[in-house]
Amino acid sequence: MTSPTPTLVRLKLSLLRNGLRQSGGRRAAFVVSAVLAVLFALSQLLGLLLLRGQAHADVVAVTGTAVLALGWAVLPLFFPTGDETLDPTRLVLLPLRPRPLVRALLVTSLVGIGPLFTVLVLAGCALSLAHGPAGYVVAVLAVALALLVCVALARAVAVANVRLLTSRKGRDLAVLSGLLIAVGAQLVNFGAQRLGSAGLGRLRPVADVLSWVPPASAVGAVRAASEGAYGTAVARLALSAALLGLLVVVWARSLTRLMTAPDGSTLGAADAGTRERASSAGLGRLLPGGRTGTVMERSLRYIWRDPKTKAAWVTSLAIGLIVPVFNAVQGTGSVYFACFAAGMLGIQMYNQFGQDTSAFWMVATTVSSARDAYAELRGRALALLLITLPYAVLVTVLTTWLLGSWARLPEVLGLSLALLGAMLATGAWTSARFPYSIPQEGHKNVAPGQAGLAWISIFGGMVAAALLCSPVIALSIWANVSEHGDEWSWLLLPAGAAYGTTLTFLGLRLAAPRTAGRLPEILTAVSKG
Repeated sequence: MTSPTPTLVRLKLSLLRNGLRQSGGRRAAFVVSAVLAVLFALSQLLGLLLLRGQAHADVVAVTGTAVLALGWAVLPLFFPTGDETLDPTRLVLLPLRPRPLVRALLVTSLVGIGPLFTVLVLAGCALSLAHGPAGYVVAVLAVALALLVCVALARAVAVANVRLLTSRKGRDLAVLSGLLIAVGAQLVNFGAQRLGSAGLGRLRPVADVLSWVPPASAVGAVRAASEGAYGTAVARLALSAALLGLLVVVWARSLTRLMTAPDGSTLGAADAGTRERASSAGLGRLLPGGRTGTVMERSLRYIWRDPKTKAAWVTSLAIGLIVPVFNAVQGTGSVYFACFAAGMLGIQMYNQFGQDTSAFWMVATTVSSARDAYAELRGRALALLLITLPYAVLVTVLTTWLLGSWARLPEVLGLSLALLGAMLATGAWTSARFPYSIPQEGHKNVAPGQAGLAWISIFGGMVAAALLCSPVIALSIWANVSEHGDEWSWLLLPAGAAYGTTLTFLGLRLAAPRTAGRLPEILTAVSKG
């Protein structure tokens, strides 16, 4: 039987080449990303080589290899469409046996920017520890073993979760990547600052453990061979080789099961739909009756099920928490940063009808007066408050606790509530005055030709909300500069809550007649995507 490896390698190259032919923009993006990735990898290689002979070179090399392997393991879960060959179900109709297919896919995985980046970084990690002939020989073996383990790990994880990754739940999981990346970036920043002040010596115990955990153990074997501990070096290389063999076996079994078992995704979807309907019925009993409860339930479903809406909410929730909390943990923040949570979540009130797209016609048929429009807007605002209000309070309390500024809690909470009310008010008005469409396909959040409307709606509304909050901001300034202001600062909590409630009520009242009078224009604007 002819080996499928050359055919699949040519197929991978054809996929890359044909993808670049689709448009000049895609070709330019690929070239720029490839150049930047290679330059970054070369900089890492140079930096690691400069660590040769340093006391903590092995700490950086071993830990870096472990982090690199972790990235290979989790990235297919959050970016399943990044490599089309990660989905072996495309080959299910071809007469291929599992073992030749595994070998072919393993070789195919070595083609691309990712493997090139990984080779350069792994080479830097290994060469930074290599000394003497034995060290260099083991370094070559370590780089090859670590690379194969990373690739096999990515393939095994992808095949084990391919049914999930190609379903709606998989797309929802990909939405969470923004949250994890944002949190991870802040954790890396925080850890780097701590290490910068305390030194890499604090990672020594971690590196000693990781030097026995494959594939980092392969890089750890380079140091052992350079120091003459050949038995330790062989043992660490054997651990990486054993993991590679185990991953290949697991991968082959998962591949066989995937390509021979019937697809139960439909039954799974049906069961999930039954569970969702039961959950929805339970939620409906907790919401108000009439149109308000119906609108709230529909809005909450949008948040849970629509990928674009969910992505916007996840991003807002993440940034609203990360900015105040991480700044407070690093000792550089202010208790007033807690208002960032209310501001980020208040943005979700803008362009309320855009998430409906062309389905807005069903809403429009139920609105015959300003009263109906007011009930529609009120339900959407209450659905937003159901999440935003407790979240804003939680972030404010957490930030205050981290900074130890309990005396400022009523003041900051009052400011947050006033800002939230102002954004709900301006969001309702701009939703009626500047609606725009959100395309369901692709990564764009604004339909072509409507970018100006989006900028006016969001940034104009934010400026207007800040101006509307100026009375509460002025009271807060007075409480901080006045001699006896601290004694009365607690009044900002009820004042801010009352002011925010009043602004929300007035904003909905003013937006309702405009919404009822512009239903055809709104439908036309939100249907362009």
